[in-house]
Amino acid sequence: MDWYTIVKFLHVVSAILWVGGGFVLFLLGVLADRAGNIEDKLQAMRASGELGGRFFAPMSMLTLIFGLVMCGFWVGFSELWVIIGLAGYATTFSIGMLVFKPTGERIGAMIAKDGVTPAVLAIGQRMMRWARLDYAVMLAIIADMVLKPTLNDIAVLAGMALVIAAGAALAFGGSRQMVPSAA
Repeated sequence: MDWYTIVKFLHVVSAILWVGGGFVLFLLGVLADRAGNIEDKLQAMRASGELGGRFFAPMSMLTLIFGLVMCGFWVGFSELWVIIGLAGYATTFSIGMLVFKPTGERIGAMIAKDGVTPAVLAIGQRMMRWARLDYAVMLAIIADMVLKPTLNDIAVLAGMALVIAAGAALAFGGSRQMVPSAA
């Protein structure tokens, strides 16, 4: 076994933990939303907030670091799939830092002050919308890393763009918003 294989293994394991763990929490939130179960939805939001900085951020950083090490020593940075992967990472990292982190902190503060209110649930619903886009980008990154498209792979590139566009449409295209009224 060589160093490249070890670094690639660490890159893949950290990516699985980051993307897979987050997807499970996202799925729990979606299932709770569809069932109308506010308590389970809040539990998924709390877990996301607690694990975001302690687990998901470190796993995403390890994924990036091991990927950069592979590129720096063995692969290079000029391949299209590397550039797409880095752009995708920058997108999902930005969503995490600019949307998920501050929104999670805001939800936590609001719950501590006023309890669970319709406003908290509405903010949580908006965060779930952003998660749809985030996971569409992650799916495109996974396809990119596995398929390693070049400019000649029009169908693969179009498919990846379609996945991101579908994620954006699901996130911001006016899908229903389930927020119970104050009773």
